Order: sequence, then C-alpha cells, then structure tokens
Amino acid sequence: MGEPAVMPLGGGRAAWFSARAPEGSAANEDAAALVPVDAGSCILAVADGLGGPPAGDRAAAVAVESLAAALAPEARSGSLLRNAILNGFENANRAIRELSVGAATTLAVAEVQEDQVRPYHVGDSAILVVGQRGRVKLQTLDHSPVAFAVAAGMLDEEDALHHRDRHVVSNVLGVSDMRIEVGSAVHLASRDTLVLASDGIVDNLHTEEIVECVRKGSLERAADALASAARQRMLDPQPGAPSKPDDLTFLLFRLA
Repeated sequence: MGEPAVMPLGGGRAAWFSARAPEGSAANEDAAALVPVDAGSCILAVADGLGGPPAGDRAAAVAVESLAAALAPEARSGSLLRNAILNGFENANRAIRELSVGAATTLAVAEVQEDQVRPYHVGDSAILVVGQRGRVKLQTLDHSPVAFAVAAGMLDEEDALHHRDRHVVSNVLGVSDMRIEVGSAVHLASRDTLVLASDGIVDNLHTEEIVECVRKGSLERAADALASAARQRMLDPQPGAPSKPDDLTFLLFRLA
C-alpha cells in the first residue's frame, strides 16, 4: 500500500496499512483482517508470519482466513463471539500445522463490542489502547524472552529494542503447544485509539512514539503519522534509535 486506507466498521472507523520491507524483494509476510459483526461490534486482527521458517506469508494468510471463517454469521449462531474467536485460533493453528513445512505466525485479535475491547494474542504482534491525552489503557505483553525480561524489571525498554534476541518469539501458531492469551476487557472511550501492529511498528518505534502518532488528530492523520514514522526509522537510521527494516502492518480503530 502506498498510503493508509479508512472505512466505517462496527460502530466506528478503522484505518489500515500494510507494506513489505523497504528495498526488499520477498513477499510481505504480514496479513490483516477487519471483520464486521453488527452495527456495534467488529473484530480486528494482525498476523506476522515468521521469517526464519518457510512459508511465513502463507501462515499469516491462513491465520486470518481461518479466523474470518470462524467468525462467519452461521458459525456465531447460538454461541458467544468469544467462542468463535477462540475457535478461529485453534482452526488456524491446525491448518498451519497441516501445511507440514514448519511454517509459523503470530496472531493478535481485538474484539470490539460497543465500548468494550478485549484482546487475544499469540506471539509478539501488539495490541494497544491509547487515550487522547496519551495514557496507555491497554498493552499486550509479547510472548518473547526479551519482553518477559522487561516485564520482570530485568531489562528496560530501550535496551530491549536493541537486544540481540528481540526476534525470538516463544509462542506462535503452527506448533503443538500453542497457547492463546485472553486479556480482560477495557472501556473504549470516544476519543481512544485501538492499535494492532506487527513488529514493523514495535521494533522501530518506542511505545511513547507510537502513542504520540495516534493519540490526536483525525484517524487519517494518525495513520499517516504512524506509517511515516516507522518507514522513516527503517530508511534513515539515527544513532541510538531502533531501526529494523521489516514488513509493516497496522490497524487503527476509533468509535464514531
């Protein structure tokens, strides 16, 4: 994509952007989905196929396709939306394993129902909810040794962004022991911004930089600012700043 796109979705508006790594020739190994449920509900998802194993792009595509299929109206009939989401994760994991090539992917999913957001994730694709004044109301913890070290106070965020093992992910779709982390629902205020992002964002921008990009202005402006900041960091590394050329995908959502 040359620039972000915006559309109405589930009682609000969503922006999305995806592009492969700059100056790269390989396929974009990210995938994303925006799934309307009803007038006040929707599902957003980002998957980031692992670049080391083969078929990362296929794994990411299978993940969002399996999720979307599980969220079809007939699949939700008579059951909770949460159950359909969890079925999507399980179906995706099984389908990726059945590729039999060692493929793997992350998957981050946000369930929006009216003014509530609930996160689900496997791996290190991020979910945040940011208030207009910059308060982070929700931030998922990456499934990685480096992220766990930060959470335990053994490593600060600055060092984590430059850590040699930052790419290591400890929980993915495509393995027998995959586990789904389900977070508590948080209130989504009228001026809050929900963010889902692959590591093309979180490996190139500090959390406070992401917050500053998305917390104010129109949704279009926020999406443009986030895409530009991450691309600039990849293309023009600065001393002491993180810079990791990678596929870049994000979704933003605000209530109407």
